[in-house]
Amino acid sequence: MPYQLMAHDVIVTKKNHPCGSFEFEITRTGMDFRMKCLKCSKELWIPRVKLEKRIKKIIRGGLELPRDSWILKVAENESSE
Repeated sequence: MPYQLMAHDVIVTKKNHPCGSFEFEITRTGMDFRMKCLKCSKELWIPRVKLEKRIKKIIRGGLELPRDSWILKVAENESSE
């Protein structure tokens, strides 16, 4: 199941950027994500699958999201069909 990531979410990754930062802001979502390093402002593209494996924390609106709320929930009536 894909993670529920939105534009302007800040993510903390397991692997750092060459500048030393672990924090990135998501600027575009979809099959590929565009994100900006919060230390050096470099923008990069990364496929969803690679990004989801590297996420350590998601920060939305200044608050860290609990891990169980990351996964996009399917409506119950859709899953029973």
